[in-house]
Parts: sequence; structure tokens; C-alpha cells
Amino acid sequence: MFTEMQEVVDGHVSFGDASKVKVEGQGKVLIQLKNGSETFITNVYYVPDMKSNILSLGQLLELGYTVVMKDKTLYLRDKNDRLIAQVEMTKNRMFKLNLMNVQAKCLKACVVDKSWLWHLRFGHLNFGGLKELSKKSMVKGLPHIENCDKFCEGCVLGKHPKSSFPKEASYRAKKPLELIHTDICGPITPNSLGKHRYFITFVEDFSRRTWVYFLKEKSEAFAVFKKFKVLVEKLNGNYIKAVRSDRGGEYISKEFEYFCEEHGIRRFLTAPYSPQQNGVAERKNRTILDMVRSMLKSKNMPKEYWAEAVQCAVYLQNRCPTASLENMTPQEAWCGVKPAVSHLKVFGSVAYAHIPDQRRTKLDDKSKKLIFIGYDERSKAYKLIDPATNKVHISRDVQVNKEAVWYWNSMEEKSHDVEKEVQIIASSTSTSTTMQADPSSSSSSSDDDARTPRTRTLQDLYEATSELHLVCLLADAENITFEETVQEKKWQQAMNEEMNAIVKNETWELATLPKDHKPIGVKWVYKKKLNAQGEVERYKARLVAKGYKQKAGIDYEEVFAPVARMETIRLLISLAAQNKWNIYQMDVKSAFLNGVLEEEVYIEQPPGYIKEGQEQKVLKLKKALYGLKQAPRAWNTRIDTYFKKHGFVQCPYEHALYVKGTLSHGLFYSHTDEFDLLGYTDSDWCGDIDDRKSTADFVFYMGDTAFTWVSKKQPIVTLSTCEAEYVAASSCVCHALWLRKLLKEMNFARDKPTEIRVDNKSAIELAKNPVHHERSKHIDVRFHFIREHVKDGDVELTHVASRDQVADIFTKPLGAELFNRFKKLLGMSAGA
Repeated sequence: MFTEMQEVVDGHVSFGDASKVKVEGQGKVLIQLKNGSETFITNVYYVPDMKSNILSLGQLLELGYTVVMKDKTLYLRDKNDRLIAQVEMTKNRMFKLNLMNVQAKCLKACVVDKSWLWHLRFGHLNFGGLKELSKKSMVKGLPHIENCDKFCEGCVLGKHPKSSFPKEASYRAKKPLELIHTDICGPITPNSLGKHRYFITFVEDFSRRTWVYFLKEKSEAFAVFKKFKVLVEKLNGNYIKAVRSDRGGEYISKEFEYFCEEHGIRRFLTAPYSPQQNGVAERKNRTILDMVRSMLKSKNMPKEYWAEAVQCAVYLQNRCPTASLENMTPQEAWCGVKPAVSHLKVFGSVAYAHIPDQRRTKLDDKSKKLIFIGYDERSKAYKLIDPATNKVHISRDVQVNKEAVWYWNSMEEKSHDVEKEVQIIASSTSTSTTMQADPSSSSSSSDDDARTPRTRTLQDLYEATSELHLVCLLADAENITFEETVQEKKWQQAMNEEMNAIVKNETWELATLPKDHKPIGVKWVYKKKLNAQGEVERYKARLVAKGYKQKAGIDYEEVFAPVARMETIRLLISLAAQNKWNIYQMDVKSAFLNGVLEEEVYIEQPPGYIKEGQEQKVLKLKKALYGLKQAPRAWNTRIDTYFKKHGFVQCPYEHALYVKGTLSHGLFYSHTDEFDLLGYTDSDWCGDIDDRKSTADFVFYMGDTAFTWVSKKQPIVTLSTCEAEYVAASSCVCHALWLRKLLKEMNFARDKPTEIRVDNKSAIELAKNPVHHERSKHIDVRFHFIREHVKDGDVELTHVASRDQVADIFTKPLGAELFNRFKKLLGMSAGA
């Protein structure tokens, strides 16, 4: 009957007896006039629960229709005075219209398409479950659902069952947290982006709400259960009374058993080799995996995203009907509020997140193209990921193109052998936080209304940073092969450029392989150079030797090559700013190709560039090639010879020096009146909760800007704050002595002692006083050398108030005011 229809959310029609019926939609009805022509009646409600169609004469009059009742006959005419109906009054004084409606051929398809869309939004939930949600009003925002005959390949590939699952136990909890079902699923291959191999679910029996956590090893289950216990008991106010699980080693460990006994938690374990007795948790994990397979397959997403899909599936499952509950979802049974679903999106869809004005210039794009991967319940926003950089964005302002599909094959550029730590950017707030992208960092699928505050220790930040550095080293090349690139012109052009540079440099010559030699293989390594917006700026190909096949004494001898220290570079910049020197920064293109080899090294001809008719020959290297073990040394020897030939002298304390973190912040070096070497040193005490070692740090200034700093765990366990500060000061003195020698070599010698500021008076006295007493006699002699250099006048320890100890920024979390103050004292500024 309808030709057009729009969904109506929470609409109702009231009658005289105070009853209400739900309005599902509003649209146009196409009817046929008496003369055979057609016309529309607009703003018609679609109310499936009404048995008869009703027309309001009052509303028709407001729309310009003409209604005339004469001689017990009703005449209805449209705006153009065309007769629509001529009806005689019935015995019960009603006018029954027999309008000729024109069938809307496309409406059914429209409703079916809408039903299909919601099927995808709910993670491939079956249509029976969707209809139940809609019919019983178990959620808010879901329209009328019709059965759909479309073939869903994702459902078949992800859910195809072997046989029916055993029935669940007849016992049901009468109160929340009376019984918890739990099970571990895994190992899952490949590892998730967060290096996780398992997930563990906790199903609360009364509400059937589910929480999920991600594990690297099964042994983490006990620690996760304790977190879960604290969370749900705080949210609900009740205590966990019983736990049902299988007999996995993670569940029957002594520590798990003792913990449950201590807290009065009963244990229900399955019989050996009878996982069916844990049917609720087993079935839940199976349902989650079915959804995950379907969600990933429907968008052709890499399997490494399984953890994100699991987190999203659990979120949806908590808003889906279950046979164990009547007319409500697990989310409503748990928190007492009917959940809304109008915000749901299709997992894996291409999405566009709004970029705040503060993070873009006038001509930059106002949105960023990303992939939708779930919901962030803490901020009630969407989780999106950038496949090119693996950064996760949290945003409320999102537009989703559910039809578009991301070309994943071109984005498989990150190494999946390391844990990928990524930055989460809160695009709808004024602050941003950094955490793991994989939902493994989240403790659970948390509640909408109550949150457990998340705290991070300094150790967490250090561990995350070290892992991020590892990712930067390993995840640099594109994970594509030569066979895949030969069909693409951009990669072919990049390889041609590399070969032209090698030929121009006369790196090799064609030769016959001697009998006592084996050629070293070569391979192409590909990389996309990205600009500041993350867009591909240049395609780069590099020919690399398989140096791991080289044999010591045959293919290479010495491999050592010095590398410049960053503090030396920053010290030079500081000196240049103080003395108003010009700085010239230069780069040597394909530097390693300029190193001359001393050994005879033969390599295979590179793929795609084998000389026709001379396929049996090899290439004898005259100069180094990337990947060779001796390549760095060969290049260093070449540049060292060049510098010395032109009158430069190598510094004995920094072999990369010849005399003649964040993107938005940097160190600003400027001219200053006071230009002396100044150090600060500090230490926490027993900061590492695992081994109780302290973290020491120091920072050195030349002028008003820091140029070298260290924050490192101490090698020993100290017994007092005095000892910790003393050990930290000894490390600082070592660095000060090296800097003094380096400055002397650069003709900036300092005759007066280098001042080192410490905020612990006991440590200062210990350095000046050689007398051993009960609290210091155990300190290793290697740390006491500080006394000798204090006595000789090389360094001077002075006291500084804790509020002025700038080194604190490296050892402990600080408040915003103090953190920004110390950041400014370091010489750091935005936009540098």
C-alpha cells in the first residue's frame, strides 16, 4: 500500500479508552481515483496492530481535501477537485471507503533491505531474534523487521553448525551474581593485534549478561577473575556466590581454590571430559565465535582483528534476546534500563570521523577515513581504526558508509609478530589518552552507567613505550612480495629507480661464480613513504642482500661501525645556538652503496633484472649493499677517510663527531647569558612492584635547555631513599665526566666543577663524608667513586628543593601543573 515510508521511533496513537498502539512508520499511499488517474495521500501512519485502515477527515480537510456529506452520501475530492470516493452511509452510521490502492512494488524490497541492514548491524543475528526484539519492544530504536530470503555467505561460513548443542542446565539463579559461568576460548590463530591468544568470558546467570577479557596465556585467568569480581560486585552491590567452570588447569589451581574458599565462593566443576556440563559458557563462546567469523568474513577483514570483533560481538550479545529471559535483553536484566540500538553500525564498515578544528588547518579535510570496529562504552562513542597506521580513534561524530569495502590487501603492511601499541585519539573531547588499541587493554565490556576508574602506573607507561619502540623497528616494510608488485606500475617504477642508482654507482659487475664461493641471495623490500596526513607520498623499493646467509671469515671480517649519540647532536645544537653558528644538515642518498668492500662477495642477480642469456652468471660486489653485515662498517670507513682527507679530526670520545617524541613538541635552543654544564639527578624508591628496584634518572643542561637525559631502572635493590638517590647520583657523575671530556675535545673546557643538583641531603652528605656507618656500609664500592670526583673538584653536589627538582618528570607521575612547569623548564615547547 505504501510507496514511501520512514521509520518512526517511539511513536504511538492514542484512543478514547486511553489505549495506545505503536506506530512503526509514516509515508505515502498511492490510490486510484474514479476517473482512473492516481494520487497520493501523505503523512499516513503505518500501525501493524490495527485491524482496519482509518482515514481522518479532519486531517484531510487541513491538507486541502473537500468533504461533503449530503443525502446520507459522502463525497471526497482531492485538492484539484477530482472525485476520490462517493460512499453511502451504513446502518451503523459509518462511511466505509473502498479505495483502489495501487500496489507499491518497491516497498517490500525496502523493508527487506532495512531488515538486512539490521541483521548486519547486530553482528549477523538471526531474523527470528531480530523480530523478537522488535515485536516485544525489548530495545529502543529498532524498526519493524521482516524475514529476509537473501543468502548470507558470512552466516554460512561463520555459523554452519555440525549438530545441535546440548540443552542448558535447568537450574536458574534467583538473584544477580548468585552464579557465574566461565570458560576460556583458544588458542586462536593468528594472535590478535595485542598479541593475545585466548579470551575468557563470564556469564552472569540471572541476567545472562556477558563480560569478556583477553589473555596471552591461560595462567592469567585467575588475575582476570579477581578483576572481574571487584568490578561486578561494585556495580551490583551483591557478592559472587558460586562459579561454574570446566576442569581446566587454570580453574583448579591451588591459588584459585584458596581464593574462592577465602571469599565463600562455591565451585561447580564439570566431570572429566564432559564440557557439556558447562553448557552456558560453552554455548556463549560458540555464539561469539560464530558472530566473529561472520563479521570478519562479510567485510573481508584480516583475522588479526578477531579481538576487536569479539569485543563488539559481546556488546551486541548483551543487547540481543535470549531464551533464558522473557521480553528483555541481558543488558536490561542487569542494569534495569532498556538499551537503545539506534546507534548501531555494521562492523568493519568504512567510516568517516570528524576532525576537530583544533587538529587541522583551514584547508585540511574535515573528516578522516577509518574502519568502524566497535563501541567505546566509557565515552559512549564509536571505536574506529586507521589500518594504515593502526591508530584507534574514539569519536562521537561519525558517518558510516555501510556499502563500501576497505581494500585490505593493500594495507597489510604491519608486522604481526610484535604487540601493536597504538594511540587512541579522543576526537570529540579536548583531551586525549594513549592506550592499547586492541580491546585487550579493556578489562571487560563495562556497564553503561557505572565505571571503574582506570589508573596506570609508571611501569605500565615504560613497558608500553618499549613495546612501541619495537613496533617502530619491525613494522617498517610492506608485507608484499615481488610477484605481487610486478603487476603494479608504481612499484615497478620504484624498482627501476633503485636499479638506476645501483648501476650509476657502479656497485657490482657481472662475473662467473668461483668454485669455492656461494652466491648470497637478494630480495626486494618495499615501503610506502607517508606524509603528515598519513597519505602515500612515495613508493620506495630497496634491493637488500640476505646477509644472514653470510659466513664469518669468508664473506665478511669486521662489522663494527660507530653510531652518533643523540646527546652529542643536541649538545652541538645548543652550542650553535649559544655561539650563533649556522647549522647545515646533509643526507647521503643510498649511503651504504658508497662503501667499498674489502672482501670478495658474490650475489645472485635480482628478481626481475636477470640478464637475458647470462642467467648462470652472478654479480660481484665492488661496493656495499644494504643487508650485508659489513655494509655499515664499509660506509663508515669511506666517510671517515673523506673527512680526514679534508682536514677533519675525529673526536676520541664520540667517533661520529668530527670537529671543523613528539611530533607536536620540541626542544628550543637559544642564546643565554649563563651557559654552563648543569645536571639534575633523582630517583624514586622501590617503584617496581615486581622486583622492588628503583628508577633513577638525570638530565643535563647547557644554558636553559636540556640536551641529554636518562631514565633507567637501577641494577640493585636499595634499602632507603638515601641509598637510591646516592646510586642515582653516581650514574649522573659518570655521565658528567664523559660530557666534560667531550666539551674539552670541542674546545669548550670547563675548569670549575660541574654542579649536580640533588633533592636528598643525606645522599649529598654521604658523597662528601667517607665515614661508613650502619646505613651505608653495605653499599657497593663501585658507587663510592663519586666521593673521589667530589674531592678532586670535578663535580659538586648541591641541594635543590623537591618542587624545583626537574628530574622528577622522569621518575614519577606528576600533576598537570607541575608536569607543565617541568616541561617548560626542560626547554620543551609546542610547534618547535
